Amino acid sequence: MAWDEWEQLKNDAGQRSPQMQLNQSPAAGDGGGGGNGDLVVHDDQLGKLGNLAYELRETFRVDSDIARPNTFTASIDLFNDGLDMGSALTELHDAWNSQTATLKDACAHISNHLDFSRAQHSKDEVDIQTSISVSKLNDYIK
Repeated sequence: MAWDEWEQLKNDAGQRSPQMQLNQSPAAGDGGGGGNGDLVVHDDQLGKLGNLAYELRETFRVDSDIARPNTFTASIDLFNDGLDMGSALTELHDAWNSQTATLKDACAHISNHLDFSRAQHSKDEVDIQTSISVSKLNDYIK
């Protein structure tokens, strides 16, 4: 995508949705910080999404492998019989394996990232809770 095209898409999106913000915070006085545009994610939601990504990976891992052995055997048999279709089927087999591996890796990456995010947010919460003393809070309130 060209830079000009990206800028045009940003402008179009901004005109369609006045609440949309792209890579910026609202200017002071624009009512920012607490409106409907804030991103809020709860720990249980991250967990559910991570589990869905893991389940998708496992289901796809099993289902995508059903025809692989038979496809490979057929490609070898066709190749050994002198048919060009055998080598074409081997290429298809190899491409399928490559693409499925990429998709499985992507699902695993999403699941792992969500698990990491949950752990990091929990750690941040503990750090915040333990780093601010009651006397500091009282000073902030005054």
